[in-house]
Amino acid sequence: MRLPKPRGPVSAALCADLTAGSTLSPRTLAAAEGLAASVADPLTDDDLQLTLAVCYELHYRGFDEVDDAWEWDPELLRLRALLEQRHLAALRALVTPVEVTDEPVDQQLTAVIAADDGPSLSRYLARHGTREQWQEYLTLRSVYHLKEGDPHTWAIPRISGRAKAAMVEIQADEYGGGSAERMHSQLFAGMMADLDLDTGYGALWDDAPAVAFTSVNTMSLFGLHRRFRGACLGHLAAVEMTSSEPSRRYSSGLRRLGFGEQTSVFYDEHVEADAVHEQIASVDMCGSLVSEDPSLAADVLFGAQCSLALDGLTAEHLLGAWEAGRSGLREEQPVAA
Repeated sequence: MRLPKPRGPVSAALCADLTAGSTLSPRTLAAAEGLAASVADPLTDDDLQLTLAVCYELHYRGFDEVDDAWEWDPELLRLRALLEQRHLAALRALVTPVEVTDEPVDQQLTAVIAADDGPSLSRYLARHGTREQWQEYLTLRSVYHLKEGDPHTWAIPRISGRAKAAMVEIQADEYGGGSAERMHSQLFAGMMADLDLDTGYGALWDDAPAVAFTSVNTMSLFGLHRRFRGACLGHLAAVEMTSSEPSRRYSSGLRRLGFGEQTSVFYDEHVEADAVHEQIASVDMCGSLVSEDPSLAADVLFGAQCSLALDGLTAEHLLGAWEAGRSGLREEQPVAA
């Protein structure tokens, strides 16, 4: 993967530093401090979200022209922490805290999901989505789905017992149960290819809007910090508990456009797998975690709320753009390979 095009002074300065040497420029850190202090909406700011995504990507596959030694550079981590603080504060402002009760945490998760009233992208794409809108949607989601499973997997070494075993069971399915061609990221890439999109890892970053990175950055934040292990599991649980029926609708939308099972297999797989994962995630994984450490219950619910709220943010962005008759991508440009 090559470094993406900068979207502001901080991402431009960071990318320049990453390719120019082995130290972070004082001006880059100063620019990040300025952005963190002045940004109006961190969750939709292109410069902040892309900068965070570049920082996090050093922990995943890195960049072709960037030395791997940057991954743990102290000054880069200091820059990342500045932006993480603003990102986290914005997440806490986005969701309304729920009171932890004495009910089993799986029931509390169900209540959080039932209270969500965000717009439904899956319903729109199932009934009305055009081929071009599907291309835009897949472009946005490729930022996550081409690394599907990886952000949550960071939490596995940070938990134990039944919670760990349950999470491994879920993640094993994400990685195709040991079959490379059945990995969910590979199935998603196949769907992208059928819609004439570039399937290269990170190839469509320059087209994706800020909200595409906001979602993945939140997962990376939760996964990479041990103190957010409860939020990471809660986020994963919300994904597993809410994806079966939308996946059925997405599959229906693709068939409406004339695509067959070879294309819709990514969503067909989630219809079946996530119906099983729902109980594993809420009862075995989150329930066991909270049973072992009740203090993590609030974090579990917070992580689930973030998952739902950011899905809503993505839906609002795309549906608002399409209703206005414009592209939901960052620039109105061809997205085909």
